[in-house]
Amino acid sequence: MRYFSVKEMADKWNVSDNTVRNYCARKQIAGAIKEGRIWKIPENAQKPIFLRTKKENPRTLLSVLKEEKKRGYSGGIYHKTQIDLTYNSNHIEGSQLTHDQTRYIFETNTILAGNELVHVDDIIETVNHFRCVDLIIDHANDPLSESFIKKLHRILKAGTSDSKKDWFAVGKYKKVPNEVGGIETALPEEVSEKMKELLNRYHSVKEKTFEDILDFHVRFERIHPFQDGNGRVGRLILFKECLKYDIVPFIIDDPLKLFYYRGLKEWDFQKGYLIDTCLTAQDRYKTYLDYFRISYTK
Repeated sequence: MRYFSVKEMADKWNVSDNTVRNYCARKQIAGAIKEGRIWKIPENAQKPIFLRTKKENPRTLLSVLKEEKKRGYSGGIYHKTQIDLTYNSNHIEGSQLTHDQTRYIFETNTILAGNELVHVDDIIETVNHFRCVDLIIDHANDPLSESFIKKLHRILKAGTSDSKKDWFAVGKYKKVPNEVGGIETALPEEVSEKMKELLNRYHSVKEKTFEDILDFHVRFERIHPFQDGNGRVGRLILFKECLKYDIVPFIIDDPLKLFYYRGLKEWDFQKGYLIDTCLTAQDRYKTYLDYFRISYTK
């Protein structure tokens, strides 16, 4: 028996790769088998017939996040996502708050510090990041735009010590050249045009894949449009776009940090570094979805 790949079958049936993957995941293709993360489809498989039926809206991750956020539900996937995404994304950027302290802030609007010194900016940016997560949930289905990206930055950095510096542009593109990991980024006068080009390129792809979203993230981080906060804004965008395209999102935690940075650096030469790192993080998030009984397809 000869088998076709997802892409080969998508070309044969004149549908998208994601459509074929969904057929496979829903067991609509007889004889399709999965080896690791790769689907193999019999060459003589018949294209599933689409029957338009009236049915209830599926209980997607996004719908659950919106519902639990609206109800103020504690202990669900919204609650866990807020704490884990905020803690890990801030921790990558040097925040000294612990996971428990982050949880206390979210749950009680207080902080358990003991005899420790706590940086006020860490607290402010934690509270602000919670607001950013709410924003990407509320606007997950909206097209990604410069104004939305700037709004994320404005919320994230509002009230911080950086916001009081006249050279630090909160919610606006950077005024002073900067670098990340010893690598030069776009100059301030180049940022606006490069961001427009990046968004146009991204929106030209009709059906976004996991790799398309990662590619946007890499290019965004290389532009580094803001004076600070680029990593956190970039990872918020990643999460939002995964929600929009019904792709299981992911959270980069401390054990994956160095692999994540290597993946960003090596993207042009070996995309597998970043893809594998993010798939590992995605598998961890899937365990949350399994626990809370939220279905997913990719």
